[in-house]
Amino acid sequence: QTADTMEAAVLAERAGHPTWGGRKLQRRLVNLGRYSVPAPSTITAILRRHGQLDAAANATHRPWQRFEAPFPNALWQMDFKGHFALGNHSRCHPLTVLDDCSRFNVGLVACSDERGETVRDCLTPIFRCYGLPDRMLMDNGGPWGEGREYTKLAVWLLRLDIAVSHGRPYHPQTQGKDERFHRTLQAELLGSRLFADHDHCQAAFDPWRDSYNFDRPHEALGLATPASRYTMSRRPFPERLPAIEYGPGDQVRKVQGNGELYFQGRVLTVGRAFIGEPVALRPTVVDGRWEVFYCRQHLGGIDLTVVPKNTKQRVNHVSEHV
Repeated sequence: QTADTMEAAVLAERAGHPTWGGRKLQRRLVNLGRYSVPAPSTITAILRRHGQLDAAANATHRPWQRFEAPFPNALWQMDFKGHFALGNHSRCHPLTVLDDCSRFNVGLVACSDERGETVRDCLTPIFRCYGLPDRMLMDNGGPWGEGREYTKLAVWLLRLDIAVSHGRPYHPQTQGKDERFHRTLQAELLGSRLFADHDHCQAAFDPWRDSYNFDRPHEALGLATPASRYTMSRRPFPERLPAIEYGPGDQVRKVQGNGELYFQGRVLTVGRAFIGEPVALRPTVVDGRWEVFYCRQHLGGIDLTVVPKNTKQRVNHVSEHV
């Protein structure tokens, strides 16, 4: 093939993916089976020659470096991207769910609000399709967490045996991969584009998500695609939840209507999200010290030697921070 033919192929791919640079385009052409694909630097020169590179933006680009889960489905990151107006005067709140290890996007949903019930309705078909992750990382605000308390959404995840973690307060970079995904979504799809309604948004989200997962080379993956690194979870979504079981040495109490439980003359505040749920108090090797669990999640502890009878103490803390 001639140099002109290859240059035309480069420009055609760039037209379809106007935010991709030389490295991504070179890998994409190789993946498409093109012969004699030029080096990334040559492709960059082609783009520059045709005025398709923003020199200022290119100069400020820096690789995004963060921790990484050791295998697919060990950790999913979840958040809402900033909402935007629709033509029907409502707003779209894109929910994004990203596998930390592979960067595979398991969910991109055009939501009408950011309520916990909405997130649960979105996660259910995602879990049915891909299975359950071991842990999910979320922000600290609603619907993910409410101050130091769990939300109903978090309790549902714990009930599915999914551990819950939150980013450190005022450290949004903890969810760097999802934040980076949001910037890519904004640059490659949303931009200044106008959408009529939520159905219009979802109709655009679905093919873009497929391209992101299966076509787009990812810098952090050595220009492999997320789909090439992702495998579905071996933990299927249970359509019917099994009964909660605790060990023989555990003291089990049901959380009452005010989010509290009663244990050895003390009132322990667990949180209103746990109302009606059985919680286990587990003795430790230290006399008077008990740890509090819901399913397998550690909620906190209580030291009966320092808490007088007929007094209240809060025992739960919003999961661990990453």
